[in-house]
Amino acid sequence: MDLANAKAVVTGGVSGLGFATAERVIAAGGQVVLLDVNEEQGEVSVAKLGDKSLFIRTDVSDEASVKAAIQAANEFMGGITLAVNCAGIATAGRTLGRDGPWPTENFNRVIQINLIGSYNVTKEAAAFMQQNEPNAEGERGVVISTASVAAFEGQIGQAAYSASKGGVVGMMLPLAREFAQFGIRVNTIAPGIFMTPMLAGMPEDVQDSLGKQIPFPPRLGRPEEYADTAAFIYGNPVVNGETIRIDGAIRMQPK
Repeated sequence: MDLANAKAVVTGGVSGLGFATAERVIAAGGQVVLLDVNEEQGEVSVAKLGDKSLFIRTDVSDEASVKAAIQAANEFMGGITLAVNCAGIATAGRTLGRDGPWPTENFNRVIQINLIGSYNVTKEAAAFMQQNEPNAEGERGVVISTASVAAFEGQIGQAAYSASKGGVVGMMLPLAREFAQFGIRVNTIAPGIFMTPMLAGMPEDVQDSLGKQIPFPPRLGRPEEYADTAAFIYGNPVVNGETIRIDGAIRMQPK
């Protein structure tokens, strides 16, 4: 698949990993629709990206919201060939905390956004991808979801987050196998500690401390390095049903 012809939907696309990916698509010559709940930042982001981009306010945990957004994205771009799931939250809490057991409502919210949200966007985007004309390799589209190293080495307090990201990894292979008949590839990126808007708000000494935990390079990952990985996946037809860790060889400790 050629990024120059990409018609991409990116969730969580107005900042961080999602925006870096959108920038990469636009720079290559493709089109992109940003799906996010942050309307104010959404307008700022599309102003930076230009007229080959569009922002649609979307709650990925709500099936109806996703259906409407994907339909609008398909109409704007004249199709969809790439879906990148970057929307997510990292709410943490000890299951048995000082105030008693962590509310299941909190756990459920993380699952709904990180896991159910990724599934909602995947299925709705794939429904349009299957209508595309195949390229020379028989490809019609690519789905990339975002997991985390927490899917494999979740820390204390990350039960919900790790469960949601483990679910993203777990659903990838059966989806890749099912979508193979349509020429749609499904892959996952599992970032380590990256410079996201949340981390950018932390003091510089805290950022440096986190970066030094990474074997090499001893720094926080950069959003453009996530975008590099997404672009590689999109362009390589044999990368399918795979989780790619981009973590500098870190293996998270219990806390």
